[in-house]
Amino acid sequence: MKGGLFLKGEKDPAAKKALNALLVAISVLAFLWITTQRLGLDLRFSVVWEYRSRIAAGFVMTIVISVFSLVTSLALGTLVAFALRSRVLFFSYLARVYVGFIRGTPLLVQIYLFFYIIGSAWGVDNRYVAGVIILSIFEGAYISEIIRGGLASIESSQAEIARAIGLTRAQTFRLVILRQLITRILPSLAGQFASIIKDSSLLSVIALFELTQATAEVSSATFALFENYFSLGVLYFSLTFPVSLATKWLERKVRYAN
Repeated sequence: MKGGLFLKGEKDPAAKKALNALLVAISVLAFLWITTQRLGLDLRFSVVWEYRSRIAAGFVMTIVISVFSLVTSLALGTLVAFALRSRVLFFSYLARVYVGFIRGTPLLVQIYLFFYIIGSAWGVDNRYVAGVIILSIFEGAYISEIIRGGLASIESSQAEIARAIGLTRAQTFRLVILRQLITRILPSLAGQFASIIKDSSLLSVIALFELTQATAEVSSATFALFENYFSLGVLYFSLTFPVSLATKWLERKVRYAN
């Protein structure tokens, strides 16, 4: 094979890719098996199956929380992105403080702060509502930067040309700016969705029932830590891997369009 069996080439055949992927899978499984042997673990994956309904309920709740958080954070991030570009100093400074604080502090700290202090003060006692709000506030800061960067990448001359041919500001934004903006930020937004799914696991610290919390409950009942948390990793991967594939596909589409 051109470039060698284990060396990356410009266009590697499918058989070469499959062989190397198989070797990687074998290496990972071998490492995990050696780890369990060194610990003297007697693997009992059957106990995970016994609690499958509980874990499935947490799996579904993770998806629900992630989808609602994505929609809410997208709306919030859009508002903040335009606030950052606003000529009104109050809105611009407020948006900068928000983004700076959220991106400069850990999500775990924000969960405790918003749920136990701000949430208690404002009567937000529903853990699911609080979880979506907290996750949306956190992710909204990152999404706002994605949108701001997308807007900044669009040449100002395009807006000038649109106005020169008689388009209003609203028409310019809808017909010229918005279409290019969506094309440029869509891959990054898809990748951010994977981050939302992973970050939702931290909501278990406020006893919000989702996949991580469900796994913790099953682990405390079965004492099968390796089996449960290995399964947890596989389940999260089953959610984020398709998103990663979609992100790469969108990136290729955007490069092709450009």
